[in-house]
Amino acid sequence: MIDDILRTKRAGLPLTEGQIAAFVRGVVDGSVSRPQAAAWLAFVFLNGMADAEAVAYTRAMTDSGTRLQWPGIDGPFVDKHSTGGVGDKVSLVLAPLWAELGWKVPMISGRGLGHTGGTLDKLEAIPGFRTDLDEARLHAVLRDVGTFMNGQTAELAPADRILYALRNETQTVECIPLIVGSILSKKLAEGLDRLVLDVKVGAGAFMKTEADARRLAEALVRVGRGAGVHTTATLTDMEQPLGVAVGNANEVREAIDTLQGRGPADLRALTVALAGHPDAARVLDSGAAYARFERLVHAHGGDLAGLPGVVDAQDVVATEAGVVTACDALAIGRAAFVLGAGRLRAEDPVDPRVGVLVHKKVGDRVERGEPLATLQTAGRHVERAVDAVAGAFRIGHSAPPRPLLIARLEDVS
Repeated sequence: MIDDILRTKRAGLPLTEGQIAAFVRGVVDGSVSRPQAAAWLAFVFLNGMADAEAVAYTRAMTDSGTRLQWPGIDGPFVDKHSTGGVGDKVSLVLAPLWAELGWKVPMISGRGLGHTGGTLDKLEAIPGFRTDLDEARLHAVLRDVGTFMNGQTAELAPADRILYALRNETQTVECIPLIVGSILSKKLAEGLDRLVLDVKVGAGAFMKTEADARRLAEALVRVGRGAGVHTTATLTDMEQPLGVAVGNANEVREAIDTLQGRGPADLRALTVALAGHPDAARVLDSGAAYARFERLVHAHGGDLAGLPGVVDAQDVVATEAGVVTACDALAIGRAAFVLGAGRLRAEDPVDPRVGVLVHKKVGDRVERGEPLATLQTAGRHVERAVDAVAGAFRIGHSAPPRPLLIARLEDVS
């Protein structure tokens, strides 16, 4: 059968649901070889997939492993996925906020690669916080707290782990149907009623242009809904970092500030927008969601009192007065990476103490000698990080305000 599947896809013809399911099963059980799987990825990269194929592929990826179920727990069940950015700690605020609003949030998260931070890295900056809870414990935490934040188990979408690694090897990562299947298969396995997608746009994002981000968001919404989950997407700005803090422990601190009714205005605004609930701002300002976060941390074995502090700090100052016209998210993310906050491979360690605090954003007035950012360092590649941060800022006479929320996609056909 695999030869027929490959010939069909090579010719640019659509595959049936049965053919796609057989291919995915073969990837997991080994009856489809790595060269055959690599060829299939290449043919999809070149010829694309129709929506029906993408829905079938996503379902097959989801069905390649366990689908989480929540007997005895009343929903609705909701989760959020971000395509990744610099300073994006929204999940740490949104999950307990949704739980405080009465929704259940079974959040399976990932680790960061390169210049973008991962939710699990931030959580693991909290001493004792376990992100490897088994299914029974996840059920108990969801029942008692209303949310959990855990890593992907070996039983969830195993086909995605195999094909994701092969996509990296075959240079087929930038293929929208394959991206959609990878993202949604893990989310659909959570047993969701609703999925909210935050698709980042700009220098610090995977999708650099609004047109590319919109194509991805529209595909995610169409396939998510085709697979039976109410799915919406928002395009949000990632030309500059989100919030002030970039790094792991300091992003946890900033999330705590936001959960206590403080925090940066852009982080708060995005969280409230993604929450999609009329009481979200009131509950966030009340501090009630922070108590929920404390319960979440305790349920995962974490101790907020032990959150690591800064080893050393160094300011990057403005060399002239004026208005900030650019604060390049990619450069800031790379600076945090070289300091030790990021990784190239999944198994690489990260230093939770290091990062960057961004004091000035686009449109802010700055005086000569005033700090633009502060590096939190531990003696590793400090000069490279200083150069990256200094190069991230441009100063001129004026700058139009940047919209944080670029577009909402709710009804895509």
